[in-house]
Amino acid sequence: MAALAASGATTLVGLMATEAWTQVRGRLARFLGRGEDDEVIDAELEESREELIAARRNGDEDGAADVAAEWRIRIRRALRDNPEAEQELRAILDELAPRQAAGPSVAINHNTISGGHTTPR
Repeated sequence: MAALAASGATTLVGLMATEAWTQVRGRLARFLGRGEDDEVIDAELEESREELIAARRNGDEDGAADVAAEWRIRIRRALRDNPEAEQELRAILDELAPRQAAGPSVAINHNTISGGHTTPR
């Protein structure tokens, strides 16, 4: 269950910074809200997306990791509280995998220049 929650959070956070996000956000909100708090969760997902984008823009790796950790915990709780959710999450992840792969990726390179040489960190 922990591995599935981690995979779900990784996929969710990975999609937050892509153009596919608007297409999948509602589906993820319905999964996490279990039909009760979809609108609230949708707003929380959007807030997390904004935090993630700001963290990445500012090179704040801890901030980006915090967003992923928050959703990993919430997904794990959803799986714990509803045994049927595991199969549903697997189906969502299978459906979203091609979208995540097709989305643009962001690479951040950190270099240190010392004595005229550039070395990657």
